[in-house]
Amino acid sequence: MLATAIESIETIIVDLPTIRPHKLAMHTMQNQTLVIIRVRCADGIEGIGESTTIGGLAYGNESPDSIKTNIDTHFAPLLIGQDSGNVNAAMLRLERSIRGNTFAKSGIETALLDAQGKRLGLPVSELLGGRVRDALPVAWTLASGDTGKDIAEAEKMLDLRRHRIFKLKIGAGEVNRDLAHVIAIKKALGDRASVRVDVNQAWDEAVALRACRILGTNGIDLIEQPISRNNRAGMVRLNAMSPAPIMADESIECVEDAFNLAREGAASVFALKIAKNGGPRAVLRTASIAEAAGIGLYGGTMLEGGLGTMASAHAFVTLNKLAWDTELFGPLLLTEDILSEPLVYRDFELHVPKTPGLGLSLDEERLAFFRRDKTSTAIHQA
Repeated sequence: MLATAIESIETIIVDLPTIRPHKLAMHTMQNQTLVIIRVRCADGIEGIGESTTIGGLAYGNESPDSIKTNIDTHFAPLLIGQDSGNVNAAMLRLERSIRGNTFAKSGIETALLDAQGKRLGLPVSELLGGRVRDALPVAWTLASGDTGKDIAEAEKMLDLRRHRIFKLKIGAGEVNRDLAHVIAIKKALGDRASVRVDVNQAWDEAVALRACRILGTNGIDLIEQPISRNNRAGMVRLNAMSPAPIMADESIECVEDAFNLAREGAASVFALKIAKNGGPRAVLRTASIAEAAGIGLYGGTMLEGGLGTMASAHAFVTLNKLAWDTELFGPLLLTEDILSEPLVYRDFELHVPKTPGLGLSLDEERLAFFRRDKTSTAIHQA
């Protein structure tokens, strides 16, 4: 057996509470569920990763339960015994046999990259081509739905020097109330902060056209996924007519989607999410497509915990241009953590460690306390 062969893969569902309900157009989060992945190798190295989605099946085609089941049942038999040090070969082996399941693939790739970084004594960012920055500006989502509360929360974040980019989740309410809510917040914050909106596909094209014009003329910097991901022609029309840039998010469910959106001119900005592309390496392929087409980049999140957030960060610090910054605030939405040391947010930025792998380790006691099943489920080599 290879010294670096994969010996076992363990998946652990973890439920963590959030600081407040987090409202999206299609779902309101009351807590967040993570799938933690541990890949143990014959040389004693362990890689850790995370697969996290939002709202069960309300957001996409994968849920925490399906991610765990599919990794245990379908991924593990393909990977156990394979060379953990050849991340490319391992992921291609999965691609040949398993369609979709990008969230699960992202967590596996993260764990393999973490293991290889630890083995070589290199941060994951160096395995991905080399960092060009050490920290990333981070947006904060204002999602209470109450204008006064959201303004107060934004002011607090500015005072703490934690965030000066704010995204508002709208679309679930009546459109005129949503617009008034956003415009009032922008007026209160003025030039001290960037204000953006995320509609999560909630509007039809006619509503979106009017709303985008109003938002753009009132100083809103960016409008994320205003209409259905399936209405690509409508996205093209909106992108041509809106005074504020249109960002594609749900429209990008794989690297091929990014290519088609770029070809058709359906968005001026792409939200990069490792989970929806299939891992840190895959999301950089989407970034390359965007850069070649002159499309701006934004580092997105699926509201992951620390592991998933840092996996994204290691990819994003390698990008030459990240004009629209990031929203890697997922761990700040949680009241509890399963890491030995929390991520470092300071002076409006997330700081990315230079230690081997992801630069993170699990707190075993807290992991045991918050895991859903309370028992080990590692899949070993036969």
